Amino acid sequence: MSATLISGKEIANKKKSEIAAEVEALKQAGVTPGLVVILVGNNPASRTYVTSKEKTCKELGMHSVLIELPETTTEQELLNKIDELNHDEKIHGILVQLPVPEHINETSIIEAISPEKDVDGFHPINVGRMMTGQDAFLPCTPYGVMVMMKEMGIEIAGKHVVVIGRSNIVGKPQGQLFLNENATVTYVHSKTVDIKSITKQADILVAAVGRPYFVTEDFIKPGAVVIDVGINRNSEGKLCGDVDFDQVKEKASYITPVPGGVGPMTITMLMYNTLKSAKKALAKLQNA
Repeated sequence: MSATLISGKEIANKKKSEIAAEVEALKQAGVTPGLVVILVGNNPASRTYVTSKEKTCKELGMHSVLIELPETTTEQELLNKIDELNHDEKIHGILVQLPVPEHINETSIIEAISPEKDVDGFHPINVGRMMTGQDAFLPCTPYGVMVMMKEMGIEIAGKHVVVIGRSNIVGKPQGQLFLNENATVTYVHSKTVDIKSITKQADILVAAVGRPYFVTEDFIKPGAVVIDVGINRNSEGKLCGDVDFDQVKEKASYITPVPGGVGPMTITMLMYNTLKSAKKALAKLQNA
């Protein structure tokens, strides 16, 4: 048995064409969805992400602004810039590319972005809304995973989901989104005793640990759905995931590849959140 491949690339392309059509309709109504990405300093990986976001924005017909600030930018200067964008009606989404330089407090920056423009879904208000099942901007990577599952018709309710990792960006929200869909959720992490005894119980295993090839075939039970959120480089410098794909695909029922799996969904859901924010802004205008 070889697992069915979940192609994030294909699902992302389908979603992007739906988003582009909605962007066009919004433009006809007089609103162009606008996304600002702020890049502080010159982290090469961050620059790659930012370029990709800008490109996707333009492809979908959105208004895209890239603000590049030097490494020496103070926290107050960055906060002032965010405040200015919070009040700019042409901007519907604000994203500060993480990580920021060490002298800037990441939490202060995330909390400064208006929850109404927090298209990354990191603001405590959006996190709280997600936890309580209210309408919220959902973090793009975990949200992308949920969209992939639904597109593939994979049953979630009643299933046991095990999430490896507990980061605020992926692990924690991923588990919460599965819980919101009536799954039973277990988190495992670096302090968990005998990880494999727990991951082997998973109907759906999500690897978000940031360690190349960490999940081998003895981590999973036959027929499990395996979602690989990891983006690492192996010893040859090639992109790879947290899952040993060649081993695990022989035992899983569904699996995501790296690259071409969860990655393309992250940027797509960012675009979806920006569109959603613009639609809310238009509704406010119409009701004013």
